[in-house]
Formats: sequence, structure tokens, C-alpha cells
Amino acid sequence: MGTKHTMHNEYELLDSGDGLKLERFGDVVLSRPCDQAFWEKQRPDTWTRSVASFDRERGWQTHGDAELPSSWIVTINDIAMRLAPTSAGHLGVFPETRSLWDWIGDTLKSPEGPIANVLNLFAYSGGATLAAARAGYSVCHVDSSKSMVTRARENAVLNHLETAPIRWIVEDVSKFLGREIRRGRAYDAIMLDPPSFGHGTKGEQYRIDRDLASTLGQCSALLSDEPAFVLLTSHTQGVTSGQLDTLLRDVLDGGDIATGEMELTGASDVRPVSAGVWARWTRPPHD
Repeated sequence: MGTKHTMHNEYELLDSGDGLKLERFGDVVLSRPCDQAFWEKQRPDTWTRSVASFDRERGWQTHGDAELPSSWIVTINDIAMRLAPTSAGHLGVFPETRSLWDWIGDTLKSPEGPIANVLNLFAYSGGATLAAARAGYSVCHVDSSKSMVTRARENAVLNHLETAPIRWIVEDVSKFLGREIRRGRAYDAIMLDPPSFGHGTKGEQYRIDRDLASTLGQCSALLSDEPAFVLLTSHTQGVTSGQLDTLLRDVLDGGDIATGEMELTGASDVRPVSAGVWARWTRPPHD
């Protein structure tokens, strides 16, 4: 019998409450705002482990003699990521998506025959891209932020995927999709995490409430004859999984749709924190 693989994970939610979340990224423990955590902290003493906290008005503040690294590497659900604190309080990973990375890898696994194609839109630092590439797929990674695509490429190197068949595209997503449709491209799976409000490479505005339906229509036109899935995630406050379900049903036929919440999680006795929603369309199995 084979040896069961033990997942390497250096992220955990330590506590939440009073509008904050306390998270561990490797050896670095950080406190950041979390509007969903309107309850009281369960483990007040744990918060003394924080080396720094982020405040929307004052930015990052270190505690005592602690130092906040300019960058460091953590492995989250077997995917290594370089983290670096930004002026907006981000780090370069959304750990609530890690269970979806697992699902992507488990669903795709290694394809038979020619390497199949996956499209990742608004792809950020590449967690989902790397999960698909590791499963043996060819991936097209698209984001309008040059610096974030650079970070994603660095993450590919960290995961020994620098020679994997990944296309790195810095472009406005709507323009990219239009060009791919004109070229007659086809993808076997599409993943997208549209922003509440974003900008393309030339200042093009993107608003999820105005533009997502059109984006999904473009995605539908790019699906292959036998697609595996479309995975739609949203971190926009107020957007529900039911709304994502409706949008997918409007543009995709004949498949199964599942929905759920993305959660920050820690030990079994730590209260999870909702951090977004997802909906995914999958092709029904052949009879």
C-alpha cells in the first residue's frame, strides 16, 4: 500500500473578534481588520503573539521589539507563496481559497492525452494557477497587475513549476477574453475571482455589479466541447452565493452547480470566519 500524503500547511486562523482577525503565516502572526468578526474575541491572551497589526488609517504597526518582515515564504496546503505586506493591508495570498486549490487539484488530476487547458482570470498571486499546473494542465494566468503577475511567476519557481506550461498575461480581462474568442481558443476549465472594483492595464474600469454577467458570457464562449468546470469566487461584501448561482445558470446549460462559503479556518476549536462565496458549474458525468 502507498504512503498517505500529509499536507504541508503553515497558515492558521488563531482567533477573531471585535472586528479583527488574528492569523499565523509561518512564524509571523498578524492582526488585521475583519468586519465579519463582530463577536467578542474567544482567546484574548493569544493576541499578544501578534508581531504587527494593520489599521486602515495608520497602516502597519509593529508591537514592541517585533519586526515585520519585508517578505517571507510560507507553504499553504502544499503550495509555497512569497508574502509581502502592502500599504492596503494585503499579503499576496487569500488563505480562504486554499480548500478550492485542493478541489481544483483533486478534480483535474493528471489529464490523459494532450495537456488540457485551464484559464485563470483575475488570477492574483497564482494559488489556483499552481494547483492546476501541478495537476498536469496547461494554464493561462491573466491579471491586469504587472507586479502581481511577477509575484505569481516567482511563486511558480518556488513550487518547481518554472518550466510548466503556464502563459503569463498582463492585460485587461475583458479585452483578453474578446481577443481569445476572435482567435477561436477553447478552455477545458475556467476560474475567475472578479474584484469589487478594479482597473485594467490602461485604466479600464471593472465593476463586479456591472460587468460580471458580460464576463461570464465571454467565458461561456471560450469553453471547450467537454469542459470540466467553471469556478467563480467573490470577496465582494454583500454578494451572495445565490447571486453567483443565478449568474452561472444564466450563461451555462446542462451542468451541475454547487455553492458555498470561503472560510478562514484554524484548529477545530477556533471559530471559522466567512471571507467570501463561491459557485461552480461542473459538467455532469457521462452515462
